[in-house]
Amino acid sequence: MTIVFELVRIIAIFLVVGWLGSEALAGVYTIGGETVTQPWMGFLGILLLLFVLYRNKWQFSGWYKGEGGEKLSKPLTKTITMIAILLIIVPFIYHP
Repeated sequence: MTIVFELVRIIAIFLVVGWLGSEALAGVYTIGGETVTQPWMGFLGILLLLFVLYRNKWQFSGWYKGEGGEKLSKPLTKTITMIAILLIIVPFIYHP
């Protein structure tokens, strides 16, 4: 039963925090009157950041305390974070 609660928690975190981050990012993308043409890249970046946060911090504060709960390695964390930041920044730079 704790696995079900943890899955609901994961879905809720990604939906609520992802939605809030996407709305904030959409607001930033429209500053200056020019609309960004590739906003999905930024939204994907937000999801990657949420994944890193979940794997390195939030998974240890949930209901499920089973096996396999380990943090991402530091190089992998840095790589995914850099990719996420690039995905958030690229729509500002790339205008087809």
